[in-house]
Amino acid sequence: MPRFTTRPQLRGDFGMVASTHWLASATGMSVLERGGNAFDAAVAAGFTLQVVEPHLNGLGGEVPALLQPAGGSPRVLCGQGVSPAAATPDAFADMDLIPGNGVLAATVPGAFDAWMLLLRDHGTMTVREVLDHAIGLAERGYPVLERIAGAVTALAPVFTRHWPGSAEVYLPHGSAPGRGTRLRNPALAATYRRIVTEAEHAGSDRETQIEAARRAWSHGFVAEAVGAFLAAPVPDGSGVPRRALLTAQDMADWSATFEDPVSVTHGVHTVHKTGPWGQGPVMLQQLRIAEALGTGHDVREGTSAEFVHRVTEAAKLAFADRESWYGDPEHVDVPLKELLSADHAARLAARVDDRRAVPVPRPDPVAGRAPFIPPLYEVGATPGDRTTGEPTVGPTGATPADRRGDTCHVDVVDAHGNMVSATPSGGWLSSSPVIPALGFPLGTRAQMFWLDPASPNVLAPRKRPRTTLSPTLVTREDGQAVLAIGTPGGDQQDQWTFTALLRILHGVDDLQEALDTPMFHTSAFPSSFHPRETVPGHLIVEPGIGEDVIADLVGRGHRVEVADAWTLGRLAAVARDPDTGELRAAADARGSQGYAVGR
Repeated sequence: MPRFTTRPQLRGDFGMVASTHWLASATGMSVLERGGNAFDAAVAAGFTLQVVEPHLNGLGGEVPALLQPAGGSPRVLCGQGVSPAAATPDAFADMDLIPGNGVLAATVPGAFDAWMLLLRDHGTMTVREVLDHAIGLAERGYPVLERIAGAVTALAPVFTRHWPGSAEVYLPHGSAPGRGTRLRNPALAATYRRIVTEAEHAGSDRETQIEAARRAWSHGFVAEAVGAFLAAPVPDGSGVPRRALLTAQDMADWSATFEDPVSVTHGVHTVHKTGPWGQGPVMLQQLRIAEALGTGHDVREGTSAEFVHRVTEAAKLAFADRESWYGDPEHVDVPLKELLSADHAARLAARVDDRRAVPVPRPDPVAGRAPFIPPLYEVGATPGDRTTGEPTVGPTGATPADRRGDTCHVDVVDAHGNMVSATPSGGWLSSSPVIPALGFPLGTRAQMFWLDPASPNVLAPRKRPRTTLSPTLVTREDGQAVLAIGTPGGDQQDQWTFTALLRILHGVDDLQEALDTPMFHTSAFPSSFHPRETVPGHLIVEPGIGEDVIADLVGRGHRVEVADAWTLGRLAAVARDPDTGELRAAADARGSQGYAVGR
């Protein structure tokens, strides 16, 4: 008998788009219907997400993507901007951690250039065509959902007292917009429109226009406006003036790039992730440990206590390695070959005790090198909301959901077999003030750096922070792309996606069923975000996991927190069967705004 699902899995053969907001999914589908390919659709959806989910991402943020053109090989699009040239630990000598809000934590905004690079090298449409929907929504307005209304309400005192540019956009009548109203951003629309105008003035050739748009961003009016805004100290969320490290020259000196993915085989499939400048390899380590433990065969039977326990303990071990070894490989030597080896996975699997949970596992030496052990492993913390994994800013007393940002995700596949998985984030309305001349805030991704010189993720000039953004692409034995999947959620991204992926790779054919099954995750390692809390023994589960399973997990020593129903994760996924050409898609009902569309 078929299992209950919140929505049907979509099936067709023309194209599929799944994202964290229905307007982005509709935008992507519109582009496919007008003759664009999966990459055109992803770019257009990405720009739409900047408008309709401003509390979750923005034009000043970043985006990594995994992609595979039909007949080609998997590639990583790195839209993670680097730290400013002036960014050194000495610049934060009076601080223990890089703050989570304000302009001090700004890295080079990477999303725009990354989307344009994807459009140039793999798309077919023009700058105007992929920005059309975003411009219209910013000008005419978009529906305000409960989470946007809650975030702006909580942040209204910060906007009113310290961030006038944010107040102008998000408090248009002196108060937060209510749920169900429409919110406009004329300044952002004007920025998009000027980019289109400058692109078209450069000539009629598509690639010429795209290059002109990139110059307008990194060398032209956008970079100039950013530089002018940061020329004087800018108040942080508490009103303290801070002089930014980011400059217009930093923007001019950086551009998005393509690179090879990091990959491991799992059965007849190969899973592809970003390099260790992102947390992506942590999922690959979890896959290796799962193989060593024999985890996965019981997925179709539901979420058993043994399954949850083993997945959680494996995650703790993999994330301990993340903290000890991961960083920008252009700056540090990451022993990735050893970390992803079967021998290392076997050693970690041998540490998993099926009877007892380990509060916070310590990492092992790798390749004869001693691991970096963050001080927060020793400190611990009180439990807190890490289900979004993003920076907190706002008045005391606001709920965590209202005070935190989050992330977006979009997956696209077309009839030709082109596939892309992207996780745009950063530049949230909650963590940095809107630049009045541009209509968007900068990001705060530098907060993910450590200031400890022993860390592979220590702050350094022109370095990528070890981001949590983690899209996933899966190919089968003949190299053809079969699945794109991902979710928002900071440190939880490679926990929720891993659980869903195990289900899919071990026989759950219905994508929606894989996403709807109760989720869980642990916070028993340092958060990537300020204030970097660690919660030893922590395991948060949705109640649908069952009272008996919860009791069993408590008996194994887990510090179980039961979340509200349908609150962990906002997954999206698309799939393709190369043998039949059938396309499938699903989107998480959690959050009440993600949707899949297709035919």
